Amino acid sequence: MSELASESSALIIDVHGHYTTAPGEHQAFRDAQLARLADPSMPSPNPARISDDAIRDSIETTQLAMLRQRGGDFMIFSPRAAGMEHHVPDAVTAREWARASNDLVHRVVELFPDHFAGACQLPQTPGGTLDDSVSELRRCVEELGFVGANLNPDPSGGHWTSPPLTDEYWFPLYEALVDLDVPAMIHVSSSCNPAAHTLGAHYLNADTTAFMQLLQGDLFGRFPTLRFVIPHGGGAVPYHWGRYRGLADRMGRPPLSEHLMTNVFFDTCVYHQAGIDLLHRVIGADNILFASEMFGAVRGIDPETGHHWDDTKRYIDNLDMSGVDRAKIMAGNARRVYPRLDKLLAR
Repeated sequence: MSELASESSALIIDVHGHYTTAPGEHQAFRDAQLARLADPSMPSPNPARISDDAIRDSIETTQLAMLRQRGGDFMIFSPRAAGMEHHVPDAVTAREWARASNDLVHRVVELFPDHFAGACQLPQTPGGTLDDSVSELRRCVEELGFVGANLNPDPSGGHWTSPPLTDEYWFPLYEALVDLDVPAMIHVSSSCNPAAHTLGAHYLNADTTAFMQLLQGDLFGRFPTLRFVIPHGGGAVPYHWGRYRGLADRMGRPPLSEHLMTNVFFDTCVYHQAGIDLLHRVIGADNILFASEMFGAVRGIDPETGHHWDDTKRYIDNLDMSGVDRAKIMAGNARRVYPRLDKLLAR
C-alpha cells in the first residue's frame, strides 16, 4: 500500500459540501442586493452581522451532525451553488456577494477546523472579465487558507453564452489555479432557462458539457498540472464512456486515459447503488473522489431502501474492491488532487 493510501486508510473526506444551511440573514443580504439593483435609489446593503452561535447552530445540527452520523471525518465546504447566481450581470454586486459568502464559509472553518476546509465562490458574471475572480481566488487561498474553488462554465445560467473551457478567455484563472496549486470543481449555479431545471437538468448538462469541451481541446497540454473535479458522478459521461472514447478517436485525440484522466476527476454524488457501481467499474478508483453534497439537491429517504438518498458512503461500502482502492476513493485521491488539503491534514 502506498504511503498516502496508508495514511488515508481510516480517513473519510467528503469533497463536495455546500453551506445550504447558512443563517437566514445571509440570504437577506442577497435579497437586499438584488432589490437595490432593481431600484438604485435604495441604500447599498452591508453583509449581514451573524454571530458565532448562529453559525454553530446552522452547522452542528445539520452538516456536522450528518457527517459524523454517516462516518465521515472531513468536508470541503463552499457557498451554496445555486445561490452563486452568476447570471446577475453587475460586477460590483458579484464581487461583494462572493466575498461575503466566502467569508461566511471561512468562519465555519475557523469554528470547526477539525472537520471543514474551504472552497471558494468566484465573482463571475456573464461575459465579464475574470480579474475579480482571480483576485478573490488568491484572497481565499492565500489569506483564508481555502483549498479549492468552484468554477462556473456557464455564468449565464443555462443559456451557455460563455466560450468553452478550452478558450483563452479562461486562461488567467487557470494560471492562478496552477500557481496556487489548487483544483477547481466545475459547478454551475441556478438555471435561468425554464427548459433546464436547475438540479435535474442544468447541473448534469453542465457536467457532461464540460467533459466534452475538454475532450475537444488540448487544455492540459498547455496546463499539465491543472486539475478539475466534475461533480455529480460526471453527469452522463460514465454511462456513455464508449461514446466519448469513440469521439476522441474520431477527432484524432489520444485515448481518454492519456488525454484527460490525469487531470479530470469525478465525485460520488450519485444517489443509487447501480450508478455508483457503474461509476466505479467504468472510471476506476484512481479518478473517483468521495462526496455526498448532503443537504443539497436530493434530500430525504429513498422508499425502496429506507436510507437517505445522499448517504453515498453506504453505496461505496457495498462496492467489491480492494482496501487500497477504497482508501483512494475515500481520502487518498482527495489529498492528491487537493494538495493544500493534504498539508492541512498533515498539520
